[in-house]
Amino acid sequence: QVQLVESGGGLVQAGGSLRLSCAASGRTFSTYAMGWFRQAPGKERDFVAGINWSGINKNYADSVKGRFTISRDNAKNTVYLQMNSLKPEDTAVYYCAADPNGSGTRWGNKGIQRYWGQGTQVTVSS
Repeated sequence: QVQLVESGGGLVQAGGSLRLSCAASGRTFSTYAMGWFRQAPGKERDFVAGINWSGINKNYADSVKGRFTISRDNAKNTVYLQMNSLKPEDTAVYYCAADPNGSGTRWGNKGIQRYWGQGTQVTVSS
C-alpha cells in the first residue's frame, strides 16, 4: 500500500504557472505508475496526466497537452505536475493517483484499484 500527499496548489492568474508535488510513502513507489486527475465542482474526476514506473512513457489529456508536464523522481518518491499557461478552466481539485500496475496504460479503465491523495485546490483567475 502507498500513501500520497499532494502539495503546491493555490491561486494564480490566467497565464501563470504552478508546480504540484505528490510525495509517496512506501518502498514500492518506483514500481507504480503515477498519475494526476482533477475534479471541478459538479463534474466527474478526469484524467490529466500519467507516467509509467520508469518515467519514460507519459500521456496527457488533450486539454493540457503542450501546457502541463508530468515527471517523477523515484529517489525522492515524488511525482510532479508542472502546469504552465494556466486557464480558468483548469480550476479544480487535483488528485495524485498511484496504480500498482506500473505500465501506465490503465488510466482510462474503470474499477481499477488505485491509491489516491487527499487533493489540492488549484484556482485560476481570469
